[in-house]
Amino acid sequence: MGLIEIEDMEFYAYHGHFKEEQVVGNRFLVSIHLKTCCKAASQSDNLNDALDYQKVYRLVKEEMEIKSHLLEHLTGRILDHLYADFQDEISWAKVKVSKMNPPMGGQIGRVSVTQER
Repeated sequence: MGLIEIEDMEFYAYHGHFKEEQVVGNRFLVSIHLKTCCKAASQSDNLNDALDYQKVYRLVKEEMEIKSHLLEHLTGRILDHLYADFQDEISWAKVKVSKMNPPMGGQIGRVSVTQER
C-alpha cells in the first residue's frame, strides 16, 4: 500500500456564504491524500499501472469550478467524485480545502475543512 499526496493545488474560485464571495471569488488551496496499491507501478515504471495524478487534478478542477456556499459541501463533493472515478484504485482518501484570507472581520491567513473516508 502507498500514500499519494497531491498538495497545495491552487485555484481561483467562487465558494462562500456571502454574495460577494460568489461574485468576487477567492484563492483556494486543495490537498489530496490517497491510499492505493503501488506495487505494480513500482515494479513496472508504467503509468498504466499507477493512479494517474493528472486525472485526479482534473477532477478537483472540475469540482472547484462549481460554486458552493460551504467548504464542507465542496470537500464532500470532491470525495464523492474521487470514489466514483477511482473506486477500484483507492482504499482511503482525505481532502483538505483552504480558503485564503477569508472575509471574517479580521486578519486570518486561511480557513480549512478536511474530510476523509
